[in-house]
This record gives sequence, structure tokens and C-alpha cells, in this order.
Amino acid sequence: MRTSLLVSAAILTLPGAAWADEAGGDSEPSILVIGESEGYLTIDSATATKTDTPLLDVPQTINAVTREQIDDQAHRSLADVLRYVPGVTIGQGEGNRDQITLRGQNTTADFFLDGVRDDVQYFRNLYNIERVEVLKGPYALIFGRGGGGGIINRVQKAPSSDRVFAGAEAGINTFGAWTVSADFNTPIADGAAFRINAFYEELNNHRDYFDGKRYAVNPYLAFEFAPGWKAGLSYEYVYDDRVTDRGIPSLACTQPCTPGPLPGHRDTFFGVPGVNRTGLEAHIVKARLDGELTENLRWTSTVLYGDYDKYYTNVYATGAATAVDGTVPLAGYTDPTTRQNFIAQSNLIADIDVGGFANTILLGIEYGDQDSTNQRRNAVISDSTLDLANIAYPSVTFPAFTRNRASDVSFVAVYAQDQISFGDHVDLIVGLRYDRFKIAGVDIQDGNRSFGRTDEKWSPRVGLVVKPQENISIYGSYSQSFLPRSGDQFLTLSTSQQDLAPEKFTNYELGAKWNIHPDFSLTAALFQLDRTNATTPDPVDPAMSIVAGKTRTRGLELAVSGQVLPGWQVSGGYTYQDAKLRGNDFVRLGQVPEHQFALWNRYDFNPSVGLGVGVVHQSSQFAANRTSASVTRLPSFTRIDAALFYTVNDTVELQLNVENALDETYFSDAHNNNNITPGAPINARFTARVKY
Repeated sequence: MRTSLLVSAAILTLPGAAWADEAGGDSEPSILVIGESEGYLTIDSATATKTDTPLLDVPQTINAVTREQIDDQAHRSLADVLRYVPGVTIGQGEGNRDQITLRGQNTTADFFLDGVRDDVQYFRNLYNIERVEVLKGPYALIFGRGGGGGIINRVQKAPSSDRVFAGAEAGINTFGAWTVSADFNTPIADGAAFRINAFYEELNNHRDYFDGKRYAVNPYLAFEFAPGWKAGLSYEYVYDDRVTDRGIPSLACTQPCTPGPLPGHRDTFFGVPGVNRTGLEAHIVKARLDGELTENLRWTSTVLYGDYDKYYTNVYATGAATAVDGTVPLAGYTDPTTRQNFIAQSNLIADIDVGGFANTILLGIEYGDQDSTNQRRNAVISDSTLDLANIAYPSVTFPAFTRNRASDVSFVAVYAQDQISFGDHVDLIVGLRYDRFKIAGVDIQDGNRSFGRTDEKWSPRVGLVVKPQENISIYGSYSQSFLPRSGDQFLTLSTSQQDLAPEKFTNYELGAKWNIHPDFSLTAALFQLDRTNATTPDPVDPAMSIVAGKTRTRGLELAVSGQVLPGWQVSGGYTYQDAKLRGNDFVRLGQVPEHQFALWNRYDFNPSVGLGVGVVHQSSQFAANRTSASVTRLPSFTRIDAALFYTVNDTVELQLNVENALDETYFSDAHNNNNITPGAPINARFTARVKY
């Protein structure tokens, strides 16, 4: 049944965003439009409005990290990229997935690929990615449920019919991790091209017992089959196997104080070697279609099917250390999950004049079906206490199910949006979306208890853009989103929760964008994000949630990107956030530092030699929501990175990246009070690239 649905939808509503003969910027000309970038600066995107719109005209905070910047900083993970985007806090993800906090909202699911939902818990790759976009603020109009604080969208590399080109890369770092990757593109007919990206990586770092490997391959075919009609078909296979590492615990207070991370154990492994492991296999098929129905009417569609098989097994610190050389309590479990995602979206985009005003009207429909299974077996540990003075790891077994659930989620949405231009200086964006979200599941462990709920929600969006001159915009916006009680992964709908209304997110934002010159942009925004019907993990049972009332995050964001002067490129910014429970200033939201600053610079002295310098600063943050004085606080830190670039000739490039050049001791992220990730000491990565 699923296969026939996929084939039928691929024929009737094949997918897309927008397409063109050239992608512009430093990217290779592409059959499919993926947005225009120039160096570190992204000029336009189809993600925020589902129409190809300059970022200057979008009433929303958007940060984009281009392929050129990803390469210059030798980023190997989504966390690496996002650490240089102020306003995004990286979560540990229990050592098995990407997890972030945006404007005070923690999520494992608000990730997208070319604007299509990619919500499975895993570590996403960058080998086949042209750009990473961070869209802040809740916009259910475009993305549907979730996305309370914003979303992360990866823009995939697309085939080019312009010419044959190829590239390869190899890199190794001082921890012993190494990687190789390749990118090959060739025209195969007039208006048709094939591109394949692949990589292999051996993982290693400073932590005891950590290792792993991952690889992926992504063939992609795109072609123009009639004037104005273009299509693409992409398949990706992903394999990831690594040690599950949940970091270090906190140090228990011997007097009234705020706990902090356990010192002196930066590399100590608080799991069990040979037991802690996580693995993923994924098959992801994406089809795209875009056509011109008339001169002013376009049709775009997307279909994505993903099959994901994942497990993670972990033993971890479940409490604070009694002393630096004391004892730490341990717990563990194994947790396999399968997911099949089928998502189709289709849009009509019309450019028409009404009453003398230009209108870009978007009418869309989206359908999705997501089947999930999940089990859990709690660990029986021979010694549930780790003695730090004489570390001897215990034996572990996983005897019986403690959780066994299956769920089916189906959703359908219709939406409409109008971008109205009142002359050259005023734009108005108005839109409304209707979502019907249904979950039906069974808790096999709880006597085959059925659970389910259907939510029907309307999500509005209003934005006003005033352009006093062509290169400056001032905007205000209002938007909403919602999150059903089944949570990010559809497996936590308890008997009490299924009667509760969805969580609601409301965002108010005022901002300005200034293209100081065509290659350099400055943005600023003030925002307030209110969350109602909010829930928070139960401190007694973190797997369950309790209603916490209303939260509010207020903040200021500043960002710069592009070429300041010839040869000098920058990307970064500053964010101030105040995130708390409304009516109770003592309760602060977890993993939301008050101040964040990040700035990356590259300066080319001549066509052959360049230098890169970056700084990341993060003020202290609570590892979890501060509901009591016993919540762990991660101290502030400042990290300096550097790079040296040498272009041998038109074909060969060499670079050396140094992370944490001053060897700062810091704690980069956390999952809760006792799963805290120590930052890596000074380390270097050497990379060689060839291109033809």
C-alpha cells in the first residue's frame, strides 16, 4: 500500500521548490533553484515563504551558512555549523541525535530538507548540502506543527547541466578521525544532468573509548522534460554507527550552592565500553517537479519517502558525583526505533495584479503519514555505582521490555498566503493554514492500551515590510505555531495528556535588514515568543511531562554576513535572550544562555594565501529548566578557532583548521543535570581538496 501511494504521488504531485537554469553565486549553475549565494552571503531563499523571495523582503530572522563557509571552517556536523549561529543552543541529544534550543524551545524534530519535514532523531550529514538555513520564530503557515522557536533547513546540492565537474576531499585531525568525500556532476542530455555525492568518515575525539564510522551516498537526477517543466529524483542511503556518549555528571554540592560540571574528568567515560552504541540505517527518496502552467502561474510539488531503522544502547550517569574522586550512580537502557515517513506537498503560485497592486499568491496542500515503533529495555547493571577512585566498568544485561509502543500519525493541511506589494516601498504578507493532525497508537506494554487524539488548528501569519530605500527593509511580524501532546516523536501520549490541548507558540518580532553593499548584509531584530499550555520534563520521571503554564522568551538578535572589504569575509552575530516562566522569574528555561556571540572571519592576503579567525562566546546556562536551586549551571566560555588556507593552483587547495586554539576548558552542551559534554581541547584538522 505504501509503495503504491509513493508511486502514485510521485506521478501526480512530484516535488519541488523553485527551479532555474542557474543557481548563481559561487555554486555551480543548477537545473534546480536552490537559492542564490555569494561567498558567505545568502541573497534569497524559497524556504521562508515557499516562493523565491529575497531575504531582504522576508519579515523574519533568517541566518544562512553557505557551502563556502562550511568548507572554510571544516565543519563535520550540524552542531559544528549551528555553534556559529547565535540564538541557537546545541543540545547533547543523549549522544545519538541532533538536538537544539531555539528561542527557549528545545526540539529534536524541527529539521527540514529542502523545506520538507525531516524529523527522525539522528545525526545529519553535510556532504551533500549546499547551505544550512536557520529560520527563527514559529511559522506553522509554512512548516506545520512544531517549529515553536524556529526550524533548521538543509538545502541539498543539485545537478547542473552546464558542464562536467568533479571534486574530492580528504581530511584528518589530531584525534585520529579522518574522512574522504567526492562530488561528481555530468550533463547527460540537453537540459538533463546527474550528480552523485558520497563520503566515508572514521570518528574519534578526546573522549575515552569513543569511536565510530559513518558513510552515505546520494545520486541525484534532474532534467527539463518540456519547456518550463523540470523534475528531479534523489535517493540517499545513510549509515551511522558510533559510541553513545552522554558526557560527565555534575558535582554534588556539600553546602547550599548551584551545582556545576564535575571537574577533572574531561575524558572519563561514564558508560560501559562495548555496550554504549548507537546505529542508524536510512533510505531517503525525494522527488521534485516544477512547471509553468501559464506565464504567471507556477506549480511546484515535493514528495519525500524515508525509511529509518535506528537503535541506541547506553549506560550513563543518572546522578551527581559525590566528590571529584567519589562515586557516581549509573543507569541504562536500550532503545530501538523504526520510522517510515511519507510526505507530499504541492503549491500553486500566481503572480497577479489586483487593484493596481502586485500580488504573489500561494495556495498549498500537504499530506503526511508517519508510522513509528519503539521499544525500551532497562538495564540490569552488576554494579550501579561507578567508583572514580578505581574505575571498573560493570557488566550489563537488558532482560525485558519496559516500553513497547507503535503509532501512526496522519496529517493534512491546506494553506494560503498573499505577498502584496504596495508600490516599491511597502510589502504585506498575510497567510492562514489549517492543519488536521491525527495520532493513533497502541501501548503494548500497558496491556495493549490504545491511545489517540485528533487536533484541528488554524495558524495565522502577518508581516509588514517597509523599504525606505531599495537596500533597507524595516519589518514587523506576528505568527503562531502549535505542538500536539504526542510530542516530537509521537510516543509519549499518556492517558492524562491525550485530553490536553496542544501547546501554542506566538511570536512578535520587529526587525531591520540592511544590504550595506551588494555583498554585505546587516540584520537586527527584537522578539517576544510566548508559549502557552507549556510542558516540561517531570524531574522525578524525565520521560514524562508536566504542565508548567506559560513561558516567555524576549530577546535581541544582531547578525552580519558577507564581504566587508575585498578579500575579507565575515559571518556571525550576537543574541541576548531572557527566557523564563511567566509570573515566576526564578524559573529559567534550560539551555538558554543570556548572551551569545560568534564571529568567523576569513581574509585572503592574495589569491594563494588566506587566514581565518573565529570566536564563540556563550554566557552561563542552566542544563535544565531551573525549578530549584539544585539545577546544574554550565559556566560561560570563550573559544577561539583559526585556519590557514593555501591555494596551490586552480585544482588543488590545502587548509589547516585549529579548534580551541587557546586550549580553553569549557563545557559545550548538555542534555540534563548529569549528562554534560566537555568541550574538546586544542586540536587541528588538515584538509586537501581537488576539483576539476
